[in-house]
Amino acid sequence: MIRFILNNKTITTQEHSGMTLLDFVRYEQRLTGTKIGCREGDCGACTVLVGTLENDHIEYQSITSCISPLGNAHGKHIVTVEGTNLKNKLTTVQEAMKANYATQCGFCTPGFVVALTGFALSNSENNYSNALDAISGNICRCTGYKAIEKAAHQVVVKLENENDIDWLIKNEFIPDYFESITKRLKDLEAKDRNQPKGKYVSGGTDLYVQQADHLADNDVHLIAEKDYLKGIKIDDEICSLAQIQPFPIYGIMLKSIIIFRPKRHLKLVSSEKLETWHHLAGLFTLTYGDMTIFFLALNSDIGITSEDGKERHLPFKDFYQGYKTYDLKDGELLKDIHFKLPSKHTYFNFEKVCKRTHLDIASVNSAISISVKDNQITEAHVSIGGVAAIPKYLHKTSAFLTGKLLTSKTIIEASKVLQNEISPISDVRGTVDYKRLLGRQLFFAHFIELFSETFRLNDFVQHA
Repeated sequence: MIRFILNNKTITTQEHSGMTLLDFVRYEQRLTGTKIGCREGDCGACTVLVGTLENDHIEYQSITSCISPLGNAHGKHIVTVEGTNLKNKLTTVQEAMKANYATQCGFCTPGFVVALTGFALSNSENNYSNALDAISGNICRCTGYKAIEKAAHQVVVKLENENDIDWLIKNEFIPDYFESITKRLKDLEAKDRNQPKGKYVSGGTDLYVQQADHLADNDVHLIAEKDYLKGIKIDDEICSLAQIQPFPIYGIMLKSIIIFRPKRHLKLVSSEKLETWHHLAGLFTLTYGDMTIFFLALNSDIGITSEDGKERHLPFKDFYQGYKTYDLKDGELLKDIHFKLPSKHTYFNFEKVCKRTHLDIASVNSAISISVKDNQITEAHVSIGGVAAIPKYLHKTSAFLTGKLLTSKTIIEASKVLQNEISPISDVRGTVDYKRLLGRQLFFAHFIELFSETFRLNDFVQHA
């Protein structure tokens, strides 16, 4: 039995937990304001809010309902565009969209309205940049983004720095039923459900793109709420991230790396909606997952747990055995990943080339973690994706750099070692020659970005 609050209505349903949340709200509840667009989590037309009760406080986040299992709504508050409406008047967000002519055909409009309402409900700092981030996963094909950006700016102007539920109700951002949701969630009696033993599903971000219909009709074992798969801890200079952990925490933890710019790097990876629902295990089993490249360059170890509670650990770079084959046995789950916290001499960078600047699968991506003291490279870890059957930790390139002086000659020679380590094939994202060129240029870009006072592109290209 799945129990949750949908807008202002308490839902109790025996529908299959593997059904998508989008199909439930549209076909079972006839809330058709939530639109079907790409069904891949890319366009944002299906955006809803998920409110989770934590310590007498509800935290709201935007998600794409087309790739979210219904079972993950259990015990939560789900808000569709209909649930944001006031009686006989527009909300502040809706009025901002109208006043700035930020809609034409209207198909994408519900997603933008819900996302901006989610921004108003969020704990993020009230500024224009964060408002744009909130709608970064919403696509409009006909209006033009400047009008929508102006609407977002108008929302920011009307918000204050402290926007609690009462203030948001009073200032017409949300309807007044929101005031009762905290108590209603407490009274919901949404305890852990006995779930069938089927395919393990956490966020479903990639899985539902491939198998949504299959998952809707077969047993699934939802694990997103398992406490033993949550959390983050630091012990003796080792950071452990659990399997079930949203993207924003990466920025918090990894910003300690010198010159690491989490916002810039993560913008290349996904929108905030996908950050909310992404989880490590699913990402690490994607051949093209950007975060895999991050953690390979951090020289991480992974923890694996089995159904009987046994655990084992192995270097993350040994996890990949071949195309879509892993060192993972039946009944095992990726539990967490561990990496050593960087020292003050450590530098990190991530680079990516794809058809769109943001939010797209990489043609080639690469990351580096490098420690430099007195102009000598004391430690180096380089990773690269899109140039082999698996995400590659570059053993030879990393070993070549370690112990060398940080000079253009060292970097040029290392780039030649890199070329011997990769084995790209031609595919829809580029030819062999194109990917080899990208691999070289991204490798050079790490040093140009991290040591801009020392290196320029011409230092490398004319000799490479």
